[in-house]
Amino acid sequence: MNHLSVFILSCFALGSLVAEEPLRATACEGTYPRHLQGICTNGRDAIYWCWTGALVKTDTEGRILKQVPVANHHGDLCYHAGHVYVATNLGKFNRPAGEADSWVYVYDGDTLAEITRHAVPELVHGAGGMAYHDGKFIIVGGLPPGVNENYLYEYDEAFKFRARHVLASGYTLMGIQTVTFADGAWWFGCYGKPTILLRSDMQYRTTGKWEFNASVGIVPLDGRRFLVGQNTVVKGKGNQGRVVIARSDEKAGLVIEKP
Repeated sequence: MNHLSVFILSCFALGSLVAEEPLRATACEGTYPRHLQGICTNGRDAIYWCWTGALVKTDTEGRILKQVPVANHHGDLCYHAGHVYVATNLGKFNRPAGEADSWVYVYDGDTLAEITRHAVPELVHGAGGMAYHDGKFIIVGGLPPGVNENYLYEYDEAFKFRARHVLASGYTLMGIQTVTFADGAWWFGCYGKPTILLRSDMQYRTTGKWEFNASVGIVPLDGRRFLVGQNTVVKGKGNQGRVVIARSDEKAGLVIEKP
C-alpha cells in the first residue's frame, strides 16, 4: 500500500470518528401533543424517542433526523440489529384480560420506515415497554389495580412466546412502563406517586426497589451509567423531552449526574 492510500484511509477513519458524537445528556428538538413514552439508542450516534403518537430519531445533540406519525399507543422501545422495536397497545390498558390489543411494531433504524408487526396477545393488560438482551425480548405492560405482582413476557427473536415471568414487585401504578438490561440486571421504570424504579437479577428475582423516575425512558450508556428520559409539560404548547445521565447506586438505585 502506497503513502497516498494510507493517507486516504486515515482520513476516512478520522472522518468516522468525528462524525460519531458521544451519547450524552441532551434535549429532543420539538414539542409534542402527547408525552414521552420511552427512549433507546443505536449505541453510536442516534437517539430514538417515542411520543405515544410519534416516533422521532435525533442525533446526539437532539436535532431531528427523522420523524413519523405512529398509531396510538406506541410505548417504550428498544434497538437491535438495525431495527427499532416498539411495544404497542391498540386496545385498553390496565384492564382484565380481553380488552388489550398488544403488538410489537418494527421500524428500520435508519429511515423509520415500518417493516413489520408482531402480535403479542399474551400481554393481556396491554403491551407498554420492551428490551432486548442475549437472544430474547422482554416485554412489559399494564396491570389492573390491586394486583400485587408484575409480569414479564419473554419472546425469541421471531417473537415466539417462551414464558411469562412473575416479578415480586408489589403493586405499581399501571404496571411497568420502561425496561432495559444493564450492569448485569433488568431495570424497570414505573409510574406512581412517588415513581418507582425496580431491579431484578437474570432469574427475574427482585433485587431492588427505589423512589426514582425512569418511567419515560431508561437505556444503558456504558458500564454503570444510563441515559434516563424526562418529560416536561409546557402549558399551552405540549410536551418536551430530554435525556440525562444517571449512574447506578446500591442505596439509591440510580443517581442523576450533575451536568
